[in-house]
Amino acid sequence: LEPTQLRVIATEGSAAASVRGLSATAPTLATVAAVLASAGVSLAGRRNRAAASTAATLSQVVACRAFENELGVQSPVGFYDPVGFTADGDVAAFRRRRSVELKHGRISMLACMGYMTPEITGKFPGYLSPSLDLKFSDIPNGLAAFSKMPALGWAQIAAYMGFVELSGGFDDYRTGTPGDYGWKALTSSDPAERTKKLQAELANGR
Repeated sequence: LEPTQLRVIATEGSAAASVRGLSATAPTLATVAAVLASAGVSLAGRRNRAAASTAATLSQVVACRAFENELGVQSPVGFYDPVGFTADGDVAAFRRRRSVELKHGRISMLACMGYMTPEITGKFPGYLSPSLDLKFSDIPNGLAAFSKMPALGWAQIAAYMGFVELSGGFDDYRTGTPGDYGWKALTSSDPAERTKKLQAELANGR
């Protein structure tokens, strides 16, 4: 072969080797690019989750600070809302729940008194239901009374509950102070003493 032909062959071989080298490198570059892209997506996802977690934490802190000075925030637990009802910081919803809490607490305290008082002072004399020859003394205390109470007695209890609900209204938390129906049994001219009594009512109701 002539020198010129040898140089052409050498050049063609070098070019072919370069092409083979690029072909071998191409998958490696594609793999690196895919790994980098995946890492970028993962990092972005972590940033988004961290931002969402931070926003949720800040929301809970704001809600806590919004209600931490309300009645019922007492030691040792302080502001206690494990379910997260106040996480949205909705003042109207908080006032409605406070009204419901007070109502249920008062009913519970009356129920406790109704359970204990007959044991201490005795029961009314006479008949609860003359037609059934049922005396007040025949009604046992506690859950056993359910089996002794006549149907008309349950109807009277339900009617009275409905009267109390309707006459008391449902807008106390919208138009005034939750639980304030105008009959102030727990009050005082001293603000500190009044707060103490209202705190005690919530604690006893709970």
